[in-house]
Amino acid sequence: MANVLHMNGGLEETSYALNSLLQRKGITRTLPITKENVAELMRSSSFPKGKGRLVMADLGCASGPNTLLLMSEVIKFVHNLSKELGQESPELQIFLNDLPGNDFNHGLEENKGNIYLASSSPPGVLEAYYRQFHMDFSSFLKSKSQELVIGGRMVLTLPGRRGEESSEKECCYIWELMSIALNQMASEGLIDQQKLDSFNLPMYMPSAMEVEAEVEKQGSFAIEHLELWDMNWDAYEGEVMSLPAGDGGYKLSKCMEAVFGPIIAHHFDSSREIIDEVFRRYGLLLSDWMAKESPTLVSLTVSLTKRY
Repeated sequence: MANVLHMNGGLEETSYALNSLLQRKGITRTLPITKENVAELMRSSSFPKGKGRLVMADLGCASGPNTLLLMSEVIKFVHNLSKELGQESPELQIFLNDLPGNDFNHGLEENKGNIYLASSSPPGVLEAYYRQFHMDFSSFLKSKSQELVIGGRMVLTLPGRRGEESSEKECCYIWELMSIALNQMASEGLIDQQKLDSFNLPMYMPSAMEVEAEVEKQGSFAIEHLELWDMNWDAYEGEVMSLPAGDGGYKLSKCMEAVFGPIIAHHFDSSREIIDEVFRRYGLLLSDWMAKESPTLVSLTVSLTKRY
């Protein structure tokens, strides 16, 4: 699993380090929520006022500048808040990276022609995706509750959706465009059709209601804050270093390749040239769609407190 589910390393054109502005913006967008949780924890009566220890874990798997961005900001915040409170700064223990194992394709055999949920996905596929999310998220909450002290905090940011239909266009169309690129290449004999039919992205974009229901059902955490927020597909929109018209799709395809390239390369057992062609076509499809619409990526941020 570690050989497949990882970001593209190094500093090459397709590396995560050079193609993760969307993620960096997400970290920056949610940093105030993380700081608020740290502040509430440090101000609580149960927090040791002497030389205590504050243990933190970043469960992402970034590569490059984003790897330490969040933790470096939190460390500075902890030291500054300690001075403000007149307390000795706690000893900090930090853990990075979490990589689960999972057999995700079971029950998804009927999703041929798609690599994620789509309007054409059969009801059984929609149910299989949700069932897997339920099992994984419940297991995740249970395992993290065992690692946190009572009153401990956890802030999660994950891809989400606003509507209740799991195959809605707002969360799925970005993957339908990838499906189009892959199906084109399969029809031209550039990738294996059977491998395409068995390929399903191992992820799920839940609604706020689904996350809330799973947290309440599992029972270990109380929800302190939950919000949905949007980010433009073009990460460079509004940046000082803006891109020429039409290049937003190219950069977004590189961002996606930095994250999902290793998974696709492994599944299709493809050469570098084939992967380059997959994401070249994907970038063209993205650019065409972004020229017609102003699509956004929906994210969900929830802050949780350990109950018992």
